[in-house]
Amino acid sequence: MKRFSTGTFIALCALGISYNSFAGNKDRIGQSGASEMLINPWARSTGVFGQNTSYVWGLEAMKSNIAGLAMDSTMEIGASHTVYLSGTGVAINNLGLTQPIGNSSVLGINIMSMNFGDITTTDYYNPEGYGTFHPSLLNVQVGFSRQFSTHVNAGAAATYVSEQISNVNALGLAFEGGIQYISGKKDNFHLGVALRNLGTNMRFSGSGFAVSGKQSQSTPEYSATLLTPQEKFSLPTYLNIGASYDFYLDEHHLQSADSMPKHKLTVMGNFTSNSFINDYLGAGVEYTFRSMFSLRAAYRYEKGITDVTTTTTMYTGFAAGASVQTQIGSDGPTLAFDYSFRPTQRPANGVHVISLRFIRAGKGKSGE
Repeated sequence: MKRFSTGTFIALCALGISYNSFAGNKDRIGQSGASEMLINPWARSTGVFGQNTSYVWGLEAMKSNIAGLAMDSTMEIGASHTVYLSGTGVAINNLGLTQPIGNSSVLGINIMSMNFGDITTTDYYNPEGYGTFHPSLLNVQVGFSRQFSTHVNAGAAATYVSEQISNVNALGLAFEGGIQYISGKKDNFHLGVALRNLGTNMRFSGSGFAVSGKQSQSTPEYSATLLTPQEKFSLPTYLNIGASYDFYLDEHHLQSADSMPKHKLTVMGNFTSNSFINDYLGAGVEYTFRSMFSLRAAYRYEKGITDVTTTTTMYTGFAAGASVQTQIGSDGPTLAFDYSFRPTQRPANGVHVISLRFIRAGKGKSGE
């Protein structure tokens, strides 16, 4: 009872403070920037459309709920590649590393880069183009999470945001925090709250906004360079609230009370309050066999998504994915492969995510 009341108190306090301060104003829809901050590059999370806020663990927690970083106290190295709308040439590359500090804390770093390929350069005098430019979007995130007890995890992270082309750039700094509460006979009830992308305003600047011209009204005539000022824009802050429950399907056939079931079915629900776009509401399921093989699927709803004439998202709302992992040798690391697919409606090419992870042998989720 003491553990339940403590965890519940922490969760409700964080939820209440976050909601009152950052519930969002839908009159500001479309007024934020740095929308790549809303992208999750990890395949396990995107297989359920990021609705695993309550039980996400390991490296992928850095892009969902930083508190889950401490749920797996082993070193993990991962990389992922996202094919963003097949055929468009847009791709996302991601690299991450976690390192335990002591027995209950974990430090992590995640680097995400978005590539748009070469884009034709045009201007007033050359509408057909006269070369190419290469946009660069880079996010570097550093996070820390601690397991305060076997039932409560909490963490915080900071992300450096950079958006630039050859002569224009914008820089920003975003912060986030999250908690997870675990309860139940076999720790099978999970509650998670995460507040993400709270940070500084950003503003584009650079020589790309400079215009050179002659001042003909002066005598003698001279040339001057005018720099057009740009307005600031906010980061896409959002609040994630999720819950999940693990059903052990073969629990009644175990030989002893200490034995772990082979078959686990996780049912989850999640609500996302966005400050500048529609809110999300969804649910998903994940089946796991002996922590070696997983199948997952989910649906995420937002206003107008069922009508192609009114929807403001390219997604249909469905997501699916799978994971396979195996240990290399008797004492070697665990190698994991994850894949997810989210169908899209306009254009209908879909988003594919592939992740590869190495987990050092030891105690934790990866070694269950």
